[in-house]
Amino acid sequence: MDGKLKIKVSVADRVYPLTVEPAQEEGLRSASRKIDAMIKQFEENYAVRDKQDVLAMCALQFASQVEQKQIDNTNDALETIERIKKLNLLLDQYLEN
Repeated sequence: MDGKLKIKVSVADRVYPLTVEPAQEEGLRSASRKIDAMIKQFEENYAVRDKQDVLAMCALQFASQVEQKQIDNTNDALETIERIKKLNLLLDQYLEN
């Protein structure tokens, strides 16, 4: 347990003890707050009775955000590659003259 921290995070009114690297603590606490805020939002906006349903909706929301970021990053990478190809073509044309 070299350098690890014992922390407690609360998610959906339950406390979870965790042993984490110091660099992970802030991210875990932030994620816990975001999950709780999303739970509150779902409970206020939808007639949800079961915490498990709310947690499933939160999981779906977070997973879809991750997937969308991966799609966006792939699209950005493809656009960047195309721009580099165009620049290379322009450089080749310039160097030929």
